[in-house]
Amino acid sequence: MSDYDLDVTFDEPAADVSGLTSAELATAIQALPEALSQVALAILLKKHTFSQASQDLGIRQAELVSRLHRAQNLIAENTGVTK
Repeated sequence: MSDYDLDVTFDEPAADVSGLTSAELATAIQALPEALSQVALAILLKKHTFSQASQDLGIRQAELVSRLHRAQNLIAENTGVTK
């Protein structure tokens, strides 16, 4: 089951990166491709709502959720966080 109220599903849940400090998270976000880093910065660090972030970035919420999922998994992979 998805944590999102959108028609978006994933084979695996996103990695939990909530245990990273703000500094660790900021460093990991900088290493992401731009499309993913923009979403991760807005949602994970700035704590914007999905609606606000998707409007600011000019993308649909479903695309935002997809990018966030990929970003969280890459952050976990790059920092050694286990899923």
